[in-house]
Amino acid sequence: MQLKPEQQDEILSERSETRPTRRATVPALEEILYEPLPVLDHGFIRVIDYMGDDGAIVQAARVSYGRGTRRVSEDRGLVNYLMRHRHTTPFEMCEIKYHVKLPIFVARQWIRHRTANVNEYSARYSILDNEFYLPAPEHVAAQATTNRQGRGEALDPAGARQVLDLLRDDAERTYRGYAELLNEDAAGTPIDPGRPGLARELARMNLSLNFYTQWYWKIDLHNLLHFLSLRADPHAQYEIRAYAKAMLDTLALWVPLTYAEFLEYRMNAAVISATGLAVIRRLLAGEQVDQPSSGLSAREWRELMALLRDPTEP
Repeated sequence: MQLKPEQQDEILSERSETRPTRRATVPALEEILYEPLPVLDHGFIRVIDYMGDDGAIVQAARVSYGRGTRRVSEDRGLVNYLMRHRHTTPFEMCEIKYHVKLPIFVARQWIRHRTANVNEYSARYSILDNEFYLPAPEHVAAQATTNRQGRGEALDPAGARQVLDLLRDDAERTYRGYAELLNEDAAGTPIDPGRPGLARELARMNLSLNFYTQWYWKIDLHNLLHFLSLRADPHAQYEIRAYAKAMLDTLALWVPLTYAEFLEYRMNAAVISATGLAVIRRLLAGEQVDQPSSGLSAREWRELMALLRDPTEP
């Protein structure tokens, strides 16, 4: 990840300012406020602002006037109860705002989550940087045979190199075309003073989906947890999962009690259907159960057996 000198200066300026406040703050999150946390090759996330903490969740649940004299253990117990029983409203009392730099194809997945406030960099107004995403060779994989929207085995080194060369060549060629359509070089100087440049809103059309865009993304904690439960899941596409992992790290700093219960009851837990639960009861009773007699589809059976398998087994 590379930042321009003016971007680095802006971040240093933001991080050097302090403001007195009576509202709840989180020292651990304050430490990384505005700081870009690298994701992928040129991307990042930055926490720009936030409202509330674990105490705000507890306060909203009790509808109390202040923090009172309750112990942390009592607060932890209440957050545990709220998460366990899916009482989501108190988590909506907290909000966080991120600045995210991400490939366009990741942004198009991400925007499917319509519970946030978003403002994206405008390529109608500004010129996109010559930065595009290339996956690491270990993430260049063939189409999965059992999942129509996922990857299978990684390509061999020669095959991965061929793919990466093609992606790089295409991106470099399309950006040269973009600059020619704009009739501007990287410094904004006209390439050919004798002709006008194409409108920016049209020139952007030929850029490939691995070019980077940026946005500000603000969301409440309840909907952030839903986003992370889907996008930090091992079944999610690697690239958006990398952003979700970085956001999970900020969640641990911001609301550590909520983070711990989120891992316990969402990320590292499982939802089992009524039929699946009946299968488990039959297995516990010593009955031999196979997929045809289980009442589960072949895919549901595989998923249930994967959940029940000892993770230490090969």
